[in-house]
Amino acid sequence: MAHISNNPTLTSSLLYLDGVSVSFDGYKALRGLSLTLAPNEMRAIIGPNGAGKTTMMDIITGKTRADEGEVWFAGTHDLRLCDEAQIANLGIGRKFQKPTVFENQTVFDNLLLALAAARSPLKTLFGLLSRSQHARIDEILEIIKLTHRRDHIAGALSHGQKQWLEIGMLLAQDPQLLLVDEPVAGMTDAETAQTADLLRDIAKDHSVVVVEHDMTFVRDLGVKVTVLHEGSVLAEGPLDVVSADQRVIEVYLGR
Repeated sequence: MAHISNNPTLTSSLLYLDGVSVSFDGYKALRGLSLTLAPNEMRAIIGPNGAGKTTMMDIITGKTRADEGEVWFAGTHDLRLCDEAQIANLGIGRKFQKPTVFENQTVFDNLLLALAAARSPLKTLFGLLSRSQHARIDEILEIIKLTHRRDHIAGALSHGQKQWLEIGMLLAQDPQLLLVDEPVAGMTDAETAQTADLLRDIAKDHSVVVVEHDMTFVRDLGVKVTVLHEGSVLAEGPLDVVSADQRVIEVYLGR
């Protein structure tokens, strides 16, 4: 796919959405949505229910097609022309709100299966793990704070630990961009704080988009915030700035 060299914002962005609109049976879920994300940037997306947050994620991952607008990844890949599998292979990973781990497998094996999906499942089934693969799993266990639970059955983990394991499974596939949907829903305060640490750690060498309602958690992330309302960007900037915006207070924070 051709490079668009006359648009410096596109070519310097990892993710570039411009004028994206999509309708479902006459309902406009997105209305001219524009957003850019830099390499190794973490962004929080907030907004009321029905603001278009999930639809935006669906557009990025190829689950939904945009009716209008541009959706580019790494400046060279037009995501409107790619299916979901192609987009995943480009390096975009998505974590849904409800954790989907293999409950009857160990934490280690969950990560091993995720690593296999990105590499050779046949070799992994026969236990032919390379030293680098072992090292990568150990590294991920450290990042997701589950080294001490590596041989425990995933079903025995707390809700928060299952969320961390699923984030680890996403990391095992080595995406450039992680899309994370409400990661701290149902977590304890301590787990919520640890999740902010975990995502900041991941964002050192990945781009991360976090959709979240928990404002304490968003504050802990300390990143740029994009506020969506009725399918387009209402405000953007540091949390203190957007939370003082009268329009944001009226449509979201004041509720």
